[in-house]
Amino acid sequence: MQFSEVIGQQKIKERLIRSVTDGRISHAQLFLGSEGSGNLSLSLAFAQYITCLDRNDHDSCGVCPSCLKYKKLIHPDLHFVFPVVKTKNNDNPVSDHYIKEWREILLENPYLNLKQWLEKLDSENLQGSIYKNESSEILRKLNLKTYESEFKVMIIWMPEKMQPTTSNKLLKILEEPPPKTLFILVSENTSQILPTILSRTQLVKIPKIDFDSLYNKIKDLYNLSVQELNDIVRLADGNYLKANEIIRESEESEFNFKMFIDLMRSCYGREILKIIAWVEIIAEQGREKQKNFLEYSLRLIRENFILNTGQEKITLLSEKEASFSQKFSLFINSKNVIQISEELNKAYFHIERNGYDKIILLDMALKMVKLLKK
Repeated sequence: MQFSEVIGQQKIKERLIRSVTDGRISHAQLFLGSEGSGNLSLSLAFAQYITCLDRNDHDSCGVCPSCLKYKKLIHPDLHFVFPVVKTKNNDNPVSDHYIKEWREILLENPYLNLKQWLEKLDSENLQGSIYKNESSEILRKLNLKTYESEFKVMIIWMPEKMQPTTSNKLLKILEEPPPKTLFILVSENTSQILPTILSRTQLVKIPKIDFDSLYNKIKDLYNLSVQELNDIVRLADGNYLKANEIIRESEESEFNFKMFIDLMRSCYGREILKIIAWVEIIAEQGREKQKNFLEYSLRLIRENFILNTGQEKITLLSEKEASFSQKFSLFINSKNVIQISEELNKAYFHIERNGYDKIILLDMALKMVKLLKK
């Protein structure tokens, strides 16, 4: 992957390129960025740039033998570690057992998140982890001589999913790695990483994608109006994955918006028959859509509370949502916002655990009748 393929992040690109041209490449770096920011994409572009045989001041060449192998993720000096799942047939999995699937999804979407990766593995709700056997594989690979490049590159995606045993075994090699070895840890949450691991890495903070870069990328991919583009990019808040999700779910978002308005108006007007009719419609949607609606409602409640506090500039609302919220936000205040949020979260919790949806939704709606009057 080339830097030119990474959305935005110009300052980070320049910093990484400068570290190469100045000969000051830290052997262990932590690319910390939120979901959809491009931290994994940047790690790939950085690794390709380092090993490129004809790089320039702005990017790798993209056509030398090294770049061509990087494009297919098959360079012999490029190694990956990522969360995997245990199966009946494999109780001691390591990343190499899933390298084919990893290359497939990464070539298709270098902005992937953990949920998408686990779905690729058909994990059946199992939690991905980087197990203890992985540390032995890392040590084995990095003690080998390089095949073609000056550097061996080890990209560890989601190091926060490392088991403690794995992390502890990595400490020594992070502190004293073999010559010409580069570790790139790609993380979204450092709070779950051992402090001793963090202290041995150079932090590279990856910000959210800037508005203009994300706008131009979405504009190139989809035939959308200026208003639609502005709404999508604003709601995505620098998250490329979120922007694509909003586009895919636009029909569902329209439904959620309509049902949110119907619910709030019926509750405020204490129209019990309309509330019951609303429950019947939502109950027909299935649990996943019900959960999506509740998540959507939580977001609108949060944004309306922010709007009510006079901080309109930092709200993340589409044009339609903003129009409705101008009046509705007056009813979401410090006296009820926490309780309303708790009721929505409680409904989500019980639906996720296969509770009877009609009772759960009706109970939540009836409590909303009282809360909206506070």
